[in-house]
Order: sequence, then C-alpha cells, then structure tokens
Amino acid sequence: MLDLTQQRITVTGGAGFLGRVVVAKLKERGVAAENIFIPRRKDFDLTRVEDVARLYDTARPTVVIHLAAEVGGIGANRAHPGRFFFANMAMGLHLIEEARRRALRKFVHTGTVCAYPKFTPVPFQEENLWNGYPEETNAPYGVAKKALFVMLDSYQREYGLASTVVVPVNLYGPYDNFDPDSSHVIPALIRKCEEARLAQADHIVCWGTGSASREFLYVDDAAEGIVRAAQKMETPEPINLGTGSEITIRNLVELIAHLCDFRGRIEWDATKPDGQPRRCLDTSRARQRLDWQAQVGFEEGLRRTIAWYRQQ
Repeated sequence: MLDLTQQRITVTGGAGFLGRVVVAKLKERGVAAENIFIPRRKDFDLTRVEDVARLYDTARPTVVIHLAAEVGGIGANRAHPGRFFFANMAMGLHLIEEARRRALRKFVHTGTVCAYPKFTPVPFQEENLWNGYPEETNAPYGVAKKALFVMLDSYQREYGLASTVVVPVNLYGPYDNFDPDSSHVIPALIRKCEEARLAQADHIVCWGTGSASREFLYVDDAAEGIVRAAQKMETPEPINLGTGSEITIRNLVELIAHLCDFRGRIEWDATKPDGQPRRCLDTSRARQRLDWQAQVGFEEGLRRTIAWYRQQ
C-alpha cells in the first residue's frame, strides 16, 4: 500500500466541492499541508499544455489526484457539449502525458457515471462501460472522461505508468454548485424548493416526466473511496463508487420538497429530457479492492446538504 505521507500530492480541483474533502482526508491520514499542492484556475489553465508543464515544474508531484472537470446538469451539457468535451479531454490528456514524461509514481483519475452506455443493465458493472454509447445529452463529457481510461491503460502497458480509475455516481453534499444554470439535480431541486417555500409559491415545475432513476453518493463517501484507491491500486481498472440503490426523480423531488418544508404542487415539463433512463451501480469491486462502502444514508445526507444551503 502506498504511504501517502511520503508523497508530494497535487490535487487538481482541490479547492472545489469534492476536492476540498479529498484534501481534508489526506490531512487526516497525516499528509503534511506543505506536501499538498492545489492549482488554481487563475494560475494554471489545465487545458493548455504549457500550463500543465509549469504545474509539474512548480509542484514537483509524485502523485496526481485529478478531480478538476468542467461539468453540469442536463441543461449545461446540452448548452456546452463542445466545451465539455474539449476541456475534460484536454486536461486529462496533458496531465497524463506529462506524468509519463516525468515518471510520476501514481496518477489517480476520477471518471464519471456518464461514461456508461445509455441502456446499461442495472446494476451497472464496470465491464459494461464499453458496451454502447452514453446517453446523448451528456455523451461528450462521458466519452472524454472514458477516453482517459483507455489512455491510462495504454500508458501502463507501454510505459509502466501506475494509475487508478474511480467511477463515482452522482455526488451531492455541502459546498455543491447551486447555480441554476449549471447545477446537478439535487442542488437544483434544493434551491428550487427553498426559493418556492420562501416565496410562498403554490407550485414548482420540474424537468422531464420524473420516471428516470438516479443513484446518489454523499461527497465525503466519494472522497474516502478516492483516497483509498490512491493508497491501494496500481492498475487503471475502473472501480465504481456508489451506494447500490436508486430512486426515481419523481420520488426524489417529493423527498426534497418534504425535507425543505415546501408544501405546494409539483408539476412536470415533459418537453424537457429525462436523461439516462436508470442509474444504479454495482459496487462489489470497491468492496473487494478498496474495502470501501458508502457510510452516509441518503436522507441524512440530504438533511446535511439542505442545512448547509440554508446557512449560506
């Protein structure tokens, strides 16, 4: 097992929603603050090869945990498919190539459930990643992230680059993105219900039919899985991180409305897309390889997230 306390670790996206928890977990394991480098976008544009080379020169990492991404909900994916493909592909491409050039000790890549084919059998098993094209609204993002799985596999076989790949399901928790134009479903619904409650509105309108299902993972649980992968894994076989349980969007909206004390009607705009029909992961590989499973119950995680949002 890799002793992370003896490594210089760069965490891309380390100041973000997931990254801040990953950094905290590294410190809990005894990694000194001076051995953790968090590049900021204003200083390093990771889509530019020159900036990535300068990042490696500056931080001199032995381990890179790559969390930075350009990402959003269905609306953001539909509005920016080109940007989402380019930015995510370019960041990973340059970071991995520079890792090879500098004989990095380990590269940790965070993938996405959006990489799975649209009609993957439930629960999603890692072997099914390659059995079809992703759901159309988030395919550019998903394909870009999945291409990096192939890059890491080929770089290990040709150059011996040690790496690991985790595939988290939809994340949620405090410090999530609540911007109405780019947020994912849970923060978007929390904001919608809270604003409707405060405005004493008699209804809210939600996208789609409510029939699609999703699985959600609390951000602290995801961070723990990522750090364990950094410690334990040397090969880039994808490892699902999730809870293994799903909820329909209709039931999710009703639950969030209840927890937010919104008592108005819920209406559905079926002209808007549902996205992938179902999402639910098989997490047995994470239990076997990482001795990991989710700890935070869904309703408890939602209560924590709503409480944090209200404090802001």
